[in-house]
Amino acid sequence: MDRKMKPESLMMSYGYKPELSEGAIKCPIFQTSTFVFKNAEEGKAFFEVAYGLRPQNEGEELGLIYSRINNPDLEILENRLTLWDEAEECAVFESGMSAITTVLLEFLKPGDLLLISSPLYGGSDHFIKKILPKFGINVAEFSVGQSKEEIINIVNASGMADKLAMVYIETPANPTNDLIDIQCSKEIATHFSSVDKQVYLAVDNTYMGPLWQHPIKQGADLILYSATKYIGGHSDVIAGACLGSNELIKRVKGLRTFLGNMASPNTGWLLLRSLETLKVRMDVQANNANKVAEFLNNHPAVEKVYFLGNLTEKDGEQYHIKQRQCLSNGGMISFDVKGHEKDAFTFLNSLKLIKLAVSLGSTESLAEHPATMTHVDVDIELREKLSITEKMIRLSVGVEHYEDIIFDINQALEKMTMQ
Repeated sequence: MDRKMKPESLMMSYGYKPELSEGAIKCPIFQTSTFVFKNAEEGKAFFEVAYGLRPQNEGEELGLIYSRINNPDLEILENRLTLWDEAEECAVFESGMSAITTVLLEFLKPGDLLLISSPLYGGSDHFIKKILPKFGINVAEFSVGQSKEEIINIVNASGMADKLAMVYIETPANPTNDLIDIQCSKEIATHFSSVDKQVYLAVDNTYMGPLWQHPIKQGADLILYSATKYIGGHSDVIAGACLGSNELIKRVKGLRTFLGNMASPNTGWLLLRSLETLKVRMDVQANNANKVAEFLNNHPAVEKVYFLGNLTEKDGEQYHIKQRQCLSNGGMISFDVKGHEKDAFTFLNSLKLIKLAVSLGSTESLAEHPATMTHVDVDIELREKLSITEKMIRLSVGVEHYEDIIFDINQALEKMTMQ
């Protein structure tokens, strides 16, 4: 009797045939630049499909040509990544930013309008606001809490409603944990679509990873990840991923081939290893985050805690969005200390177990200062408006014992109050 296995079970074997690799139980690293064709006819057939000169025949697979186009480690990894989000296809990149920039460059052209949520990760914010305009691409922005009608009015007021090509959101937002309604964002994209042009919705799902939120089920066309974070999860690899329909990912992979920003076989192998423990790691991180947030909520030196688990019905729409699209409170917590930059720095400099470093989603707990680090390039007035102030700390909760994480936070807060 056939059984549909859970993704965490399939992470050990899906897409890999040991008999093709001398029976090795784990996929080897295919550290090769090129692949040998059996004959010239096979080489011709592979290139015809790879370059879109003809559609694949029924049962025909895209043969291995060159590692800039495809490689066994990447193909198996891409197959496994589709399972969590139930996506048709996936493209893996050498960094999260290369996944983001490739998608934006593929689906936007000079004269187009891009609608974004705010805040975004600092690197995304920089590329969208300072690089894309060099290519003649325009940007409109909306904030957390604005209604569908208000956002539609923002697009109409730009005078470029007919040029809207993509809605790009990040939810939960980095570093505030503010939620953007994915279903509503899709409705806005659909509102500005026409028979001749579909407006796509792309969602950066890095903060929740593939376990805790599934944007495609909420209407997204494309999901983006910094796979460095939860997917990689060990602070030893840089990578990115984009998931979506066969049609859209075919376009993404086409541009990836010519930009040359595919992930290496070694990166693919490291991510395959990490996927085997993804659910185990993220379950522990979510549980730890709940315990840490509870502690911070009751600490006299902490002014405010930004955590999905703190949302109640009193928070209105934010609470309802969370109930609708989030499967966990996540592993990310931001909080304001009572004080100023020097107090926040004293706290950070006093940590012993938790590492002072950017990035997130790894096995070790990490803390950083968004206003002067990850989001330093965001406009100062916008930072203040979004509450990314000098007293905010961003904490990525790891897999250490939660009591030890809390002990470290407590002793650092004590040192901060004693100065």
